[in-house]
Amino acid sequence: MKILISGTTGFIGKHLVQELLEEHHSVYAILRPSSKIDTSAKNASQYVFDGDIEKLIAFMKNEKFDGVIHLASLFLAQHKPGDIKELINSNILFSTNLIEATSKSNTPWFINTGTFWQHYKNQNYNPVNLYAATKQAFEDIAKFYVDAFNLNFVTIKLSDTFGPNDTRPKIFNLWSKAIATNETLGMSPGKQKIDINHIENVVGAFLHMATLLQKDTKKALKSKSFAVSSGKIITLRELAKIFSHVTRKLLNINWGEKPYRPREVMIPWNKGEVIPGWKPRISLEEGIRKTFYKQNGE
Repeated sequence: MKILISGTTGFIGKHLVQELLEEHHSVYAILRPSSKIDTSAKNASQYVFDGDIEKLIAFMKNEKFDGVIHLASLFLAQHKPGDIKELINSNILFSTNLIEATSKSNTPWFINTGTFWQHYKNQNYNPVNLYAATKQAFEDIAKFYVDAFNLNFVTIKLSDTFGPNDTRPKIFNLWSKAIATNETLGMSPGKQKIDINHIENVVGAFLHMATLLQKDTKKALKSKSFAVSSGKIITLRELAKIFSHVTRKLLNINWGEKPYRPREVMIPWNKGEVIPGWKPRISLEEGIRKTFYKQNGE
């Protein structure tokens, strides 16, 4: 396949580009002028989008892509007033430019990336935060392109993710650092339930979805939304026990020292449709072992 991918400098994008290239697909990374080019993006062809939509349309017409995988977004758990413009620009304006170019260039399919946080309290739609609201806003905009241009558009919604070379301030990195420094962490009561997926499972889901769309000449998947779940929903306290057991390291946590965050997700969304024929490659325990044993040199 020949695929245009946004968000190749992010955690998921780096891993997805690497696996696509290993499977001998042709990958183009669409980048902003301010993007930092990492190793994975350097190994792919590049297109720098400077905001000129007509140039992007001409480029996509010329390259004749099989499809687009849209990973790029600005994630903010809690926004400040000064963040609104960038959230709109990144998650709505850029996304709409990309789907406009996809439609006008007759590119057959488009994989969008959504979030479980669009479903606060496990509801059909209730955004946890403004970030989740912008993700939903783009999905609503995409309905026009689906109907007007018959675009085979699907959304893959993700829960939390982890894996090697993850520089984000995520829970496992926080715990790994605390173990290394013998630090006692103050955390919430820890009764919120977690659905966290290793990057191999997530990358596998995108690759499988792209393969399905490539074969979907009747566009039976059009407008559908799919959830990529680990299949193991546990409390944060239970997750800490598993992490400590697998890594064989003592994890000191003072549960209840901090309050829950505003609009804390206590129950992850569990009503999403699974991608046909997809299942997780590795378990939570195996993912922790592969990631943190390697990082700790064990």
